[in-house]
Amino acid sequence: MRIAIVNDMPLAVEALRRALALEPAHEVVWVAANGAEAVQRCAELTPDLILMDLIMPVMDGVEATRRIMADTPCAIVIVTVDREQNVHRVFEAMGHGALDVVDTPTLGAGDPRLAAAPLLRKILNISWLVGQRHAPARPVAPTLRDVVQRQGLVAIGASAGGPAALEILLKGLPKDFTAAIVLVQHVDQVFASGMADWLGSASGLNVRVAREGETPQSGAVLLAGTNHHLRLLKGGTLAYTEEPANAIYRPSIDVFFDSVADHWSGDAVGVLLTGMGRDGAQGLKHMREHGFLTIAQDQQSSAVYGMPKAAAEINAAVEVRSLDRIAPRLMEVFSK
Repeated sequence: MRIAIVNDMPLAVEALRRALALEPAHEVVWVAANGAEAVQRCAELTPDLILMDLIMPVMDGVEATRRIMADTPCAIVIVTVDREQNVHRVFEAMGHGALDVVDTPTLGAGDPRLAAAPLLRKILNISWLVGQRHAPARPVAPTLRDVVQRQGLVAIGASAGGPAALEILLKGLPKDFTAAIVLVQHVDQVFASGMADWLGSASGLNVRVAREGETPQSGAVLLAGTNHHLRLLKGGTLAYTEEPANAIYRPSIDVFFDSVADHWSGDAVGVLLTGMGRDGAQGLKHMREHGFLTIAQDQQSSAVYGMPKAAAEINAAVEVRSLDRIAPRLMEVFSK
């Protein structure tokens, strides 16, 4: 992959260069010392991937991500040395389209391959995603399933751009919303708890990490909280599972949607939001085939129109809606 580094710290740049050098297929095409320079360089030569720092002079990584994704979009991974202090900035950047976040590899700390492994693994996943090609989208048939208006389940999947989209969607729901909500967002487990707190603070809803063995209930928004997949079991309880081990993203949206289709006995709605790749599309189709209402975010309101587009291509969505029209639709379905 052609990779750019945006970082004002020489030691961090050197650590990233050494990590990338471990994989001959990666080429560093340019280095920028701040966000403003990155925006300019990206316009001149758009790389396959940008490793973006958050805290920099002139223009920080959040604003640089926003401008790049608006003008010359490409894959962006946030690289930070202090995750706890930068949690909110990480989610802001992901809201603008950054795909993932990873620690800066350390220099001179044991085995260099071990230190570089998390970064190289994420780059491998992204290289697989950006290499995908999709067929043109087909119109989605507007046939609807009659939904009994009582307490049910809303299963939501999101990736790049997801934190901001989830904030908007959850803000649109009342505190006494009658359905249980379970979220699967592509984010490392070290950020899951912080993301739940952030979404709860922003939306005013009770958002927390899903616990092994609990049952989705109204009044709680549960977020998949580990690098294992979240699955709904036959009895209606939630469990984390390592399988399928070959899933490109952990946690996988497809795994959760499939389990809802197979095991949820009440009413449910599947919602697939902004994100790169195809995760969630097949699972959403599985839910539709089992008679559930399925909704995909539209292209205009998506930060990255990858996953919803994949759902549209295979006719997985009963409805395609702009982000601001999804919460009202859920309230209509599950009104008291």
